[in-house]
Amino acid sequence: MGFKVSSAREKLEVDILFVGAGPACLSGALHLKNLLENHNQRVPSAEKLEVSIAIIEKGKDIGAHILSGAVLDPIALRELIPDYEQTDVPLDVPVSEDMIYYLTGQKHFRLPFIPPSISNYGNFIISLNRFVQWLGKRVEANGIDLFPGFSGTKLLFEGNHLIGVRTGDKGIGRNKKPGSSYEPGVDILAKAVVLGEGVHGSLTKQAIKHFNLDQGKFPQIYSIGVKEVWDLPSTSDIPGQVIHTLGYPLKHEEYGGGFIYNMGRRLSLGLVVGLNYKDPFLDPHKELQRLKTHPLIASRLKGATLAHYGAKALPEGGYYSLPKSYFDGGLIIGDSGGLVNSMRLKGIHLAMKSGMLAAETLLHGLLEQDFSERTLGIYSSLFKDSWACHELYKVRNFHQGFENGLLMGMLNTGIQMLTGGRGWKDPLGHCQGHLKMRKLSEYSTDRSVRHNSIKNGEAKSFDKVTSVYFSGTKHEEDQPSHLLIADPGICQERCAQEFGNPCESFCPAKVYEIISDQNDQKKVLHLNPSNCLHCKTCEIMDPYQIITWIPPEGGGGPNYINL
Repeated sequence: MGFKVSSAREKLEVDILFVGAGPACLSGALHLKNLLENHNQRVPSAEKLEVSIAIIEKGKDIGAHILSGAVLDPIALRELIPDYEQTDVPLDVPVSEDMIYYLTGQKHFRLPFIPPSISNYGNFIISLNRFVQWLGKRVEANGIDLFPGFSGTKLLFEGNHLIGVRTGDKGIGRNKKPGSSYEPGVDILAKAVVLGEGVHGSLTKQAIKHFNLDQGKFPQIYSIGVKEVWDLPSTSDIPGQVIHTLGYPLKHEEYGGGFIYNMGRRLSLGLVVGLNYKDPFLDPHKELQRLKTHPLIASRLKGATLAHYGAKALPEGGYYSLPKSYFDGGLIIGDSGGLVNSMRLKGIHLAMKSGMLAAETLLHGLLEQDFSERTLGIYSSLFKDSWACHELYKVRNFHQGFENGLLMGMLNTGIQMLTGGRGWKDPLGHCQGHLKMRKLSEYSTDRSVRHNSIKNGEAKSFDKVTSVYFSGTKHEEDQPSHLLIADPGICQERCAQEFGNPCESFCPAKVYEIISDQNDQKKVLHLNPSNCLHCKTCEIMDPYQIITWIPPEGGGGPNYINL
């Protein structure tokens, strides 16, 4: 494998290209390598397969852009690495206690029973970015090429067949002209491309649009997870404790809840908010700050110190929102393919399994020397026969059941458990989340109630800029904005009047600000792209759908640690 120079830009030819170094692609690449070795041990020399495998990752290091709760179900890990318990895999602590609380403003009520289908016993509390770093080292040790700091920006086609990915140029100035350090991106050509770049991935969106992969599917719906990691003053006497919460600080009409995971010397604390809410002033970051004022949470943070912060979106549309995941020249896996169990609040094991199924599909393509839609379609059959599909089918109407509020959602959840996922209607339809947001004239809300109910510094609360500091986020300052606004005038005039500029609220990193111009004559939109956490919430929840997130210069973004 090597570079071939062309007159336009360098080309790198590989057999299989994975996009995104998350659990899906890393598991897929490792499993494919294992399958190839097993194949080559069984066949004569003339039939052995020599296959080059590469993974590109937009983060500057493997794991830098990876964030999750996270409680890991080890089912896929056990299949991928059967002897994982004899390795140095960073599974911080096994779950020792599992609880769900309903919170009011000051009180909490523990649910008396946790159904086996959502129980966490047998699972592990982990830092996903440390887990991914560990998995990445195993991948490299097996001869697979990892290229961090390379963001995929464009799909390359030959006719209607995907043949590769173009990586982003480096050294483009804010004036959109090449600077002294300019390096053109590389065209990576491959027999098959696997897209596992995370939720709402840029290349995945291109593939879905090009191949019409969402035809006949319900639209994807999302949540945002906002998370903090706290260093505890001493080793906890309850390591492995898992707490999930419902109710406060969210309204009953809003989907979501909190989580507290105890890792002994560290505490993971977060809030998940459905991105299909009505209130244009809902601010997930500030809701997390409000959550910390609750006595149940505040008591666990005594003497603790904030260490890390981050945010990301989660695909929660479920089974009926899964796009077609195979096409001429490629596959879609993991969060990019919508593989999250919203009832269990888990997707790592599903992402890993999807990568492994992709590997089995790719081996078939390599043996046939055919990567057409017909051949890669075996992925669909493998997925439908897997425990991953069966798990998602059983919760196919979960998030949708909360469309009419918490009480109806809880009722539908109970019915689903009794009916194998059906609920009171199958399927429960839904629309895109941003369509649920109400205009100011249609929704009685008070910005001050949610935004000013706590003060910075109170109950270990922080403003967004301070929180961003704890994410380690850094972008090259002299580059074009990676947040494209189709019509800024809509933001400054129409959106201000109709919705009160919800971008200032839903962004967890203060990327969007409406400020006065130099003459104090009118309000203008000001962007702070260097704050961006790459969570994709703005693309998802913008009521006019005029925001487009594109990858910034490779390596830019958060630098997550222990998240």
